[in-house]
Amino acid sequence: MPDFNFKIRARDQTARSGSVTTAHGTFETPCFMATGTAATVKAMPVDAIRAAGAELVICNTYHLMIRPGSELIAKLGGLHKFMGWDGPILTDSGGYQVMSLSSLRKISENGVVFRSHLDGTKHDLTPERAIQIQYDLDSDITMCLDECTPHPATHEEAASSMHMSMRWAERCRQAFKPRPGYALFGINQGGMHEDLRCESAEKLQQIGFDGYAIGGLAVGEGQEKMLRVLDATLPYLTTEKPRYLMGVGWPDDIVGAVKRGVDMFDCVIPTRSGRTGQGLTRRGAINIRNARHQADPRPIDEACGCPACRNHSRAYIHHLFRANEMLGPMLLTAHNMHYYQVLMHGMRLAIGEGRFDAFAASFYEEQAQRDIEART
Repeated sequence: MPDFNFKIRARDQTARSGSVTTAHGTFETPCFMATGTAATVKAMPVDAIRAAGAELVICNTYHLMIRPGSELIAKLGGLHKFMGWDGPILTDSGGYQVMSLSSLRKISENGVVFRSHLDGTKHDLTPERAIQIQYDLDSDITMCLDECTPHPATHEEAASSMHMSMRWAERCRQAFKPRPGYALFGINQGGMHEDLRCESAEKLQQIGFDGYAIGGLAVGEGQEKMLRVLDATLPYLTTEKPRYLMGVGWPDDIVGAVKRGVDMFDCVIPTRSGRTGQGLTRRGAINIRNARHQADPRPIDEACGCPACRNHSRAYIHHLFRANEMLGPMLLTAHNMHYYQVLMHGMRLAIGEGRFDAFAASFYEEQAQRDIEART
């Protein structure tokens, strides 16, 4: 079994490209994970995920502990076997979902007591329990349990929340069972307050983790504030470990974060957008339901090589959505996932060739052109 390892192959100023080796294989960075919340990437079987180019899947501790239960998944051979994905898997700790989905939750030093959003059953999620659940799932990368700081938060509120998360991080580190190829990531918190972000980063590194995530962003603060927080935080996180920006996001957010030295990303945008008719292209997003696509013979993106763009027109996919055919969301989701993977691949190449700034400038220029209607 290989050891968990992060290797940086190239740097271009603060942007870097490399690879992460885990118990279930290697993924290239910077990377965008496929979101497999309930052990499935919505509208995509595992062969379609691989075909799109995704190498890492993120699953959700909260949803899987609620249904079908981590103990059952462990009995069935672990999450990889359960969902038929043999590549690396990262699981988040469920902290965000406890705050956003569950009811009657009570946070204390011990952890979180909450009721399921499905059936109201009571659950107790402590840092130690969160680590055990992820061990049962056989996650390659386990995330610490943290408190999701509300936004906006005063300095006092953010400090109290962050300090709680740091105490929980110490307990997660102690509960984690080291194994070759498996890793535990700490999560940086502190709201929009730069001094708290720096304090959190220093504390996490004192504890010592295999990678470092930046949480509590993409919560409505806007891109400018998000990038400002990254500018303040990243210099305090070691360059020798992977950096993961949780829940981000839109393509322009990702390009800006990679420029600053972030390696890993996840977001529901490609799958959620695919289900609701939004396609991501070089020239921004389109709504395939719009009437202007009804007779458009072009693919979603003429530069795209995904199966949807190779084989189908906008007119056909528009028809599928209007007719409520399930193939429409499947094709558009696969396209969006492919779009993100091509974007990440392009950034890796640009970093390796020392031309990331030129790549970013070209990306923003194309996005600004926006989609145009077909010429008649």
